[in-house]
Amino acid sequence: MSVKSLSAIALATVALVGLTACGSGETSNEAGTTLTVWVDANRAEAIKGIVEDFEAENGVTVNMVQKEFGDTLREDFIKQVPTGRGPDVVVGAHDWLGTWVQNGVVAPLTVDNAADFQEVATQAMSYEGQQYGLPVSIENIALVRNTDLDPDSHATLDELIAAGQEIVAAGKAEFPFIVQLGAKADPYHLYPIQTSFGAPVFGTNADGSYNPDDLQIGNAGGAEFAGKLAEWGASGVLNINIDGDIAIETFATGKSPYILTGPWNLERIRGGGFNYTVEAIPTAGPDPATPFVSVQGFFVSAQSANALLANKFVVEYLGSEAVQTAIFESGGRAPALKTSFDAAQSDPDIAAFGEVGAAGVPQPAIPQMGQVWDDWGSTEAAIISGEAGDPAAAWQAMTDSIQTKIAG
Repeated sequence: MSVKSLSAIALATVALVGLTACGSGETSNEAGTTLTVWVDANRAEAIKGIVEDFEAENGVTVNMVQKEFGDTLREDFIKQVPTGRGPDVVVGAHDWLGTWVQNGVVAPLTVDNAADFQEVATQAMSYEGQQYGLPVSIENIALVRNTDLDPDSHATLDELIAAGQEIVAAGKAEFPFIVQLGAKADPYHLYPIQTSFGAPVFGTNADGSYNPDDLQIGNAGGAEFAGKLAEWGASGVLNINIDGDIAIETFATGKSPYILTGPWNLERIRGGGFNYTVEAIPTAGPDPATPFVSVQGFFVSAQSANALLANKFVVEYLGSEAVQTAIFESGGRAPALKTSFDAAQSDPDIAAFGEVGAAGVPQPAIPQMGQVWDDWGSTEAAIISGEAGDPAAAWQAMTDSIQTKIAG
């Protein structure tokens, strides 16, 4: 039997276990049962109360193991699950999902109240039409505007840049517009501008999932976007010497009226001593500027010896309004659950980021996305710095390289 056939059988078995576990309204536990949960420090504190409730109501012990959120956690989960030493439940990012499914380490979830969550969040936590994760937090970039420097919003990016240039000419700022780039540019931060030209990375299937066989990045809109990158690079609007630290320092000290950034920089912005607003990113092309949305949440191990309990803990307890609100209060990210999102309106900044994210698109979780980033970033950097020659030709060469890598 082929490896492909074995993988298909394994995934089908995992799906059956997950559906059975989640579909049951009863849980039978043996004395001394322990559920192991890998979680980061912020969320460990936020879910402490609900963990105690779960233990008391189900007669089990929950062993919370704190892990630093990031690549190491993602890789450790892949390595440990097959050995039987992995957790029953793990916190993770939605864009890890494709790799986790391919490695057979996560089980599907049946979330009967999926409509109670932001659509972009449940879409992000799904792979090939099946939901695998319980979303808790959403994050994305938006435009932050210093309203002391510019009290007016702008419908297009060209209008915004022109206004910024007038502010610089008047001696009130040094940079008309700030977005973090760096030596390999920053496709994540530039993506909403790219999408406004109608050039997503991948096309989508009828169910909204990404189609790895439909590479859209090299279409006519992509070539037009490349031309704008060259124009903005030549005029100094975009500068690859502006990395993340320089970008937020520049904006927080009042040297630019606008920045594209995320809620992770709110503390710095709030300490700047000026008035500001968080709003949708103005379009640069004929379509809306649509940012990537990153969703974080909890997943159940495909090898959990306590699948019923793990599913119950994730869906019924971590999916509750109390938990979702507590995680929002701890981490400063928009909640995925709609009722908790309503509660988050008490923080207008997080609410505004969340509103922008609700209209965004999930960052692709398909494994083929791993073949995109390097060529994408290096090409953008070369175009912005004027080293790429003809921008449309450089963009097409990038597309061809990505397509070749995806094809293997």
